[in-house]
Amino acid sequence: METGLIKTTLLQGTVRLEGQFMYGSNYTFMVNCTFQSQSFPAVYKPLRGEQPLWDFPHQTLARREVAAYLVSEALGWNLVPPTVFRIKQAPLGPGSLQSYIEHDPGYHYFNFQKKHLKYLPKVMLFDLLINNADRKAGHLIVDAEDALWLIDHGLSFHVEDKLRTVVWDHAGSPIPPELLHDVRALVTQLDSGGALYQALQPHLMESEIQALRRRAETLESQGVFPRPPEDRRAYPWPLV
Repeated sequence: METGLIKTTLLQGTVRLEGQFMYGSNYTFMVNCTFQSQSFPAVYKPLRGEQPLWDFPHQTLARREVAAYLVSEALGWNLVPPTVFRIKQAPLGPGSLQSYIEHDPGYHYFNFQKKHLKYLPKVMLFDLLINNADRKAGHLIVDAEDALWLIDHGLSFHVEDKLRTVVWDHAGSPIPPELLHDVRALVTQLDSGGALYQALQPHLMESEIQALRRRAETLESQGVFPRPPEDRRAYPWPLV
């Protein structure tokens, strides 16, 4: 299905609850979205289902899911499934809706075949940009067409360094020039009048948008994947 139609369906279609994902601390639901005879499954994360965290503002995680999608699209990387913030006619109130990707949950980062390892520089750079505090192995999934997708970005975009990820494969290596080019373009879009800046405003605080810009500028100027910090925990738990 074309991406525009998917987003329209997520925003305007009829949402029907199908079941609940039982893992994780926040309430997450499988739903079915229907619009003009088109129907597909999606993942629904309502604000009211979020458990309070000491370091992230309450009821903001669903907004961060949307922000991660917007950054992925602005980079032109298409790593995050189409994600919107649904306000009206959502079964349990406002929250994020993300197109569900059919995949084998037993196949993930820790047992990737060689052909999927080529995606890791882009994954690592994306998580550095969004300051992902929870990149588990199971958050890297592969669909039936061998395309890689990244999911679960609620713990992202903090102004402080929170990066926790299993993907440190390229630490200390130069960032590929083509990826640096994309990061350079991202910085321009984060100008006060830029398209990404405007798109992120409903979902992130101004300080978080500026922190994203600073991270992008730093990565562009240094041109190297950083190594894991030694003064704090740099890996998520559990790892999968």
